[in-house]
Amino acid sequence: MMKIDINSDLGESFGNYTLGMDAALLSLISSANIACGWHAGDANVMAQTVRDALENNVAIGCHPGFPDLLGFGRRTIQVSPQELKNYVKYQIGALNAFVTSEGGVLKHVKPHGAMYNMAARDEKLAHAIAEAIYEINPEMKLMGLSGSQMITSAQRLGLKTISEVFADRAYLSDGSLVPRSQKGAVIHDREKAIEQVMQMVKTQTVTALSGEKIEIEADSICVHGDNQKAIEFVMGIRKHLIGEGIQIKAV
Repeated sequence: MMKIDINSDLGESFGNYTLGMDAALLSLISSANIACGWHAGDANVMAQTVRDALENNVAIGCHPGFPDLLGFGRRTIQVSPQELKNYVKYQIGALNAFVTSEGGVLKHVKPHGAMYNMAARDEKLAHAIAEAIYEINPEMKLMGLSGSQMITSAQRLGLKTISEVFADRAYLSDGSLVPRSQKGAVIHDREKAIEQVMQMVKTQTVTALSGEKIEIEADSICVHGDNQKAIEFVMGIRKHLIGEGIQIKAV
């Protein structure tokens, strides 16, 4: 039976501010990437999100970002590979404390926002992230953009990887995501998102904005938790996948 993971970025509320639909999503997804307090989240949010994920038997991943609460981690910050490595280690350690104290196991690491996009292109930054994970626990997996430097660097180091594709984001012809500043970057139409997912899962290709079909490897499908239609998207995606006999399961 074909299997596919569905992941979402969760735990991105902060203090009195609530973002996303975490409780509802946790009943529908198989993997959760939990923010670590730098781009979003705080200690209380992290603790609650970890408990909720474990109660729903959802695999937990660390979602490290740049120290940029105001910009939600989506602004480019120039860092050296060593600085980035330390950033990632710090956040893995923070989330892992909550996971282990609840009797769980931290399964993977997926960078957030600008960190994700920069490391997808930059070999040195990608290697720094992979090294941070490997030096803490070589059994943890790295989740990164399919075909990116993150996947290549992690595999070269000996880490297991999870190639990620996006239900609600458009692609450029080089396999990268359309920048959020560009029109059409985020998919808001449910049927279009479902169509893109089924194409990616069944054919291992995705159609770029240019109309060109490009090859990808789909281990996990991301639906962003801060997308207003996240629940609607995930429910539709699950229905179509299950209808095609595809099992939804963490990698």
